[in-house]
Amino acid sequence: MPLIPLSPIDHVFTGRGAYPIEFVFAYEGTIDARRLEESLTKAIQAFPPVGSRFVRLSERSLAFEPCADGCAFSVASSPSDWDATPRKDVFLDPVSGKEREPLGRVLLTRTPNGCVLGFSLSHAVADGYSYFHFLTSWARIFRGEPILPPTHDRAALAAGAMGATDEDSADAASLFRAGPRPEVDRAHLTIHRHVLSRAELVARHAEAQEGNPLRLSHNDTAAAWLWKTRLAAWSGDDPSLETYVSCPVDFRRLLPSAGPAYFGNAVALAKASIPKGELAAAPLGDLATRVRRAVDAVDAGAALRSLAALEALRRSEGLAAMEECHVVHPTQGLLLTNLSRLPVAEVAFDAGPPVAFEILTPGVRGAVALPTPDGGLDLRVFLPSA
Repeated sequence: MPLIPLSPIDHVFTGRGAYPIEFVFAYEGTIDARRLEESLTKAIQAFPPVGSRFVRLSERSLAFEPCADGCAFSVASSPSDWDATPRKDVFLDPVSGKEREPLGRVLLTRTPNGCVLGFSLSHAVADGYSYFHFLTSWARIFRGEPILPPTHDRAALAAGAMGATDEDSADAASLFRAGPRPEVDRAHLTIHRHVLSRAELVARHAEAQEGNPLRLSHNDTAAAWLWKTRLAAWSGDDPSLETYVSCPVDFRRLLPSAGPAYFGNAVALAKASIPKGELAAAPLGDLATRVRRAVDAVDAGAALRSLAALEALRRSEGLAAMEECHVVHPTQGLLLTNLSRLPVAEVAFDAGPPVAFEILTPGVRGAVALPTPDGGLDLRVFLPSA
């Protein structure tokens, strides 16, 4: 199978400090391991990057090399059930993201009263939308159902970006050029949870929306709330420093070169900021408005400029420059991804849909908004342990 080029945004998630996308799913009952592995092989035939490894083309580019061992599959046993296991990362076989090693790893763990499926995938292969496109397609193949065929034309994204802008900096892509990224230290990463019930979310949203000419989303409100109540304590003491909230925006609906079935990374970042000294007194509505305006500014032109800036940076300075690109400010920022509509119930094999799940993506200063049973938001923030 021919090599598959990486797109401009894919290259950001390579090298040192590039974190994978990782979830674990708990099931009551068992999943047939043989059928699961056979269906995985069939799913990878439709999604070749999942079963691949990095191969270096030059000091300025990498490609995906589909290969037989590009997605590792293993089976294990645990003496403890899901609920009795405090650290869910024991149900993962994490990918390293290193060249010549698998970019996907699947671990099926038998527990006393069920099983757990863990899936670790290099972020260079897929964003969150594509991650679940693959997972739900794999489950459909397992059940003998048709899938939505993915598209893989990464070269079209790079070609569409050429000449879109003269800027060649990470800032033009709403990233942060802040020196080499540190390696992710999973053992010293703590998940901070902040649960907003439906009633609390509605109240916060009403506060932010009052008198506001812009129509705000619940994600805008959640980002503003985290920014105001939590980021102030995480971003140092200098009041003149800017604090940042970044939000990934899916551009599949914006660019014909991507499209709804595109498998890969199809995100551009929206970035809002305010000086630390103004953060505490800023009304919630003002912060939510900054987020909403940043998100609204990501149109087709902005997506192309972002891709072009990353392409120009890689071509001029090579892969080392991509390892200096941070999707979140390393000391004064927060990245919030809205995952409140995940199709978790569709990740159903012969044990039925998951009864529980956890996101374990080790993105430092990354946050996710997950749904709560009552329609609120479960906000998870990944921070280094003190």
